[in-house]
Amino acid sequence: MAKKTSITQKYRRLLHSETMAGLVLILAAGLALLWANFPLLTIRQAYTEFSHLTLGPSELHLNLSLAHWAADGLLAIFFFVVGLELKQEFTTGSLRDIRKALVPVLAAVFGMLGPIAVYIGIQALSNSTNLDGWAVPVATDIAFALAVLGLFGKGLPPAARTFLMTLAVVDDLLGIILIAVFFAKDLNFSMLGIAILLIIIFGILSQKRIIKWYLLWPLGILAWYFMHLSGIHATIAGVALGMTVPALQRKAEKQALTAHLSDKLHFYSAGLVLPIFAFFAAGVNIVDAGGFSSMFTDPVAIGIYLGLPLGKLLGITGGVLLLISVFRLRLGANLTIMDVLPISLIAGIGFTVSLLIATLSFDPSTEISAHARVAVILGTLISAILGAVSTKWRTKYRHRYSDRTELHRSSP
Repeated sequence: MAKKTSITQKYRRLLHSETMAGLVLILAAGLALLWANFPLLTIRQAYTEFSHLTLGPSELHLNLSLAHWAADGLLAIFFFVVGLELKQEFTTGSLRDIRKALVPVLAAVFGMLGPIAVYIGIQALSNSTNLDGWAVPVATDIAFALAVLGLFGKGLPPAARTFLMTLAVVDDLLGIILIAVFFAKDLNFSMLGIAILLIIIFGILSQKRIIKWYLLWPLGILAWYFMHLSGIHATIAGVALGMTVPALQRKAEKQALTAHLSDKLHFYSAGLVLPIFAFFAAGVNIVDAGGFSSMFTDPVAIGIYLGLPLGKLLGITGGVLLLISVFRLRLGANLTIMDVLPISLIAGIGFTVSLLIATLSFDPSTEISAHARVAVILGTLISAILGAVSTKWRTKYRHRYSDRTELHRSSP
């Protein structure tokens, strides 16, 4: 007799698809937006009251709102998985050979400079002095971007996925550095030192394969807590912890420890942490902040929702063109600058990290913060649509070109 599949098991299977994981994020963000902007004032106020509900002991400096817990606490699990993926890529993945990874690595740098330039340019043209959101449109959401490429880019060479993966990984790393450097407040070096010591102990235990949950979990939570007290955004502890885990597989192991822990935590990261974070970060009351028309015309919002698609397009495509035409660097096998163009638009999908940076860049209670967070969603949506359409066009062109080439070769 066949066993019944539980809802949790079905959901877990669903999340193995990058596309479905992205849709879950969109659903969580959309639900929050609908609730926060519901026509009845009492209902939309209920969302605000819910997100601002404070939990935790004030004596330990942990009396945080639910929204704060989602961004600082739960998101550390996601960043731990990011740290594991970064370690894997640097040790055995696409970033191991810097000569092969050089173009997408430099493209990631250009891909951050492009959105910054677009954002600053729009503020200058609008006579706006608000430059606090310059870092918001720089990020690329790895899972979301790869889902769009996988769905619409089936005719592109395998090097296209490697290029986007490498670019997005470096982009994430640079985004993490931005968070650590530019959003640190009132640094407490004593607390930071304790956090670093705990991370080192975590790393030593991991290297020795002492991975009992009752040892690693308390160490990880304490490292997060002291990082929180240090003034550096607490999620940085998650990345640092993930980077200490060994990525080389031993003979007796079925898979590397980074891959093992990543598989263990994938469901919780993609299926619980990210949707909860998206629910609290995207639930912005635009109705009481001047309406959507006000958001569309706010220079800060324009800089973000144009900075993501346009900035990435100009930065990545322009940067790669410079690298291959002036510095004579090479793209991956069968990859051309025309393939990079739709990939650069897909790279404008900045959802998770961009939302986090938006919450850090502005006071969450202000109108500008509301506009910035909705602009991230809009910019991501524009990037996803333009990236999907342009990728589809490019794959169709490649199919037609390959068909004509095959016909020419077969003709007498």
